[in-house]
Amino acid sequence: MHPREAMQSAAPSFAGGAPHLNAAGLRRDSLLERLALASLSAPALLLVLVTMIAPVAWLFWLSLLGDDGALSLEHYRRMLEQPSYGRTFVTTFKVSLLTTGLCILAGYPLAYVLSQLPRRAANLCLIAVLLPFWTSLLVRTYAWLVLLQRKGLLNQWGLQLGWWDEPLALVHNLTGTLIGMVHIMLPFLVLPLLGAMRAIDKDYLLAASSLGASPARAFWSVFFPLSVPGLLAGTLIVFILCLGFYVTPAVLGGGKVVMVSNHIANDIELFFNWGAASALGVVLLALTLAILWAATKLLRLEQVLGAGHAP
Repeated sequence: MHPREAMQSAAPSFAGGAPHLNAAGLRRDSLLERLALASLSAPALLLVLVTMIAPVAWLFWLSLLGDDGALSLEHYRRMLEQPSYGRTFVTTFKVSLLTTGLCILAGYPLAYVLSQLPRRAANLCLIAVLLPFWTSLLVRTYAWLVLLQRKGLLNQWGLQLGWWDEPLALVHNLTGTLIGMVHIMLPFLVLPLLGAMRAIDKDYLLAASSLGASPARAFWSVFFPLSVPGLLAGTLIVFILCLGFYVTPAVLGGGKVVMVSNHIANDIELFFNWGAASALGVVLLALTLAILWAATKLLRLEQVLGAGHAP
């Protein structure tokens, strides 16, 4: 066979094999690229493993150790048998729900007013909302203790102005705890809600008004539904953070408002029972994850996490 004819007959086989070789090379390059990216993220993954996953695993392991050091579920059984544990969880969820509700009642009107102000004025007013972030949590809590105690400023002013005849019990109870927690948690609701409100196009409200809707009807039919993603995001953040509160219930509750975190501290400080404290922490973590999972199932994920984006 002539050499030119041999080359022409072999050309189709090379042409047919080229796509296969190219695909294999592309897969190899893609794998190498993923490995390179994984190596870049390895330090961050190691940090997450050391600071988050390992402590949780150690906590879970301690919860399975009985008082004699053997593997046991006695700490979990004790939670089911002793009513005090049930009351602690009820108090925790009750305080968290009340704090979240009060934050919604106070935070939604505040965020709405800020969203309607000019940007410069809104930013100045927002500083007042962000002030709690610039002060230590312990300092804020003791400041409320000074204001709300029986001989505090609020009771003294009320007595001098004749608003009440005897000092009100505003601290060392549920009332004081809620006041302190709402003050601390309010920015966590206002910030995502304000971002969602600022993303709403004002032309929607103008269009509703041009179609004959009153200001109230335009608000409830147009503005409020569009602000729901920010409201849901802030509500979830506030509720989850409230589940783990310790300082405010301990100081302003005066030992009468015992949440899970306070019960954990008592198990460690008074009884030095790391197993019981770890079991409480594991159960609280499981309940928190269950709430997050339920929120993503009952609500669309973009509604919870997509606050601040226009529809």
